[in-house]
Amino acid sequence: MVTNVSVSEDNADIGNSPFFDFVELDVARKILQDGQIELLARMPYSSNATFLVRVIDDELAVNGIYKPIEGERPLWDFPRGLHRREIAAYELSEALGWGVVPPTLERVGPHGTGSVQLFIDADFSQHHFTLVKDVQHHPTLRKLCVLDLLANNTDRKAGHCLLSKWGAIYGIDHGLCFSSDFKLRTVIWEFANQPIDEELLVGINRLAEGSVSKISSWLDQDEIDSLVERARWLQESPVFPEDDGYRWPWPLI
Repeated sequence: MVTNVSVSEDNADIGNSPFFDFVELDVARKILQDGQIELLARMPYSSNATFLVRVIDDELAVNGIYKPIEGERPLWDFPRGLHRREIAAYELSEALGWGVVPPTLERVGPHGTGSVQLFIDADFSQHHFTLVKDVQHHPTLRKLCVLDLLANNTDRKAGHCLLSKWGAIYGIDHGLCFSSDFKLRTVIWEFANQPIDEELLVGINRLAEGSVSKISSWLDQDEIDSLVERARWLQESPVFPEDDGYRWPWPLI
């Protein structure tokens, strides 16, 4: 019998669900890495082919989001292989020590090579504009804001900020990141002109010094150079930038 598992940061039984056991993120990541991928459904409203999958490893299974290269629509401003940027965003979050992007790995699935990201069991009525009203969420939203500045996210919609059932907030949909040309588009502007937190500067400083080993294998050299330059920019001017009126995505949610 295969047991579906969901994720808890502290392995606590948070939902008393009869359908899921709860595991830590590193266990879920191993299942994503080693398990067999089974298609469940195509996700609606996605520009590219995006699938809900079940990943089964021995007697455990987690749900994931699978984005194969073959399902991408060509873009004039990003090269083929957007899944690599999804993985780079996860590795960036991990390198910073922030844990704000779900585990994301390269896998060969039913439609070929692509990314598989842990599906976040979330309250989908919540998004950035509702979450930001609660100050307890501000520390994580500030991390996501800086992550977007560093990753040069061109598409941070409000609905890309998920409140998990275990209380942590995650950012998803990072395929349009890491351009060497600055083209930030985000909805997270509430912290404009505020100083960037000292704890966040620790990770930024490491990045500015060139600590990019796990990220660099997923990006071109000019994109890595630009990433390090953005880290140095924040290092030298550690303040959240203000909206210039042109850097919003559409639609907003």
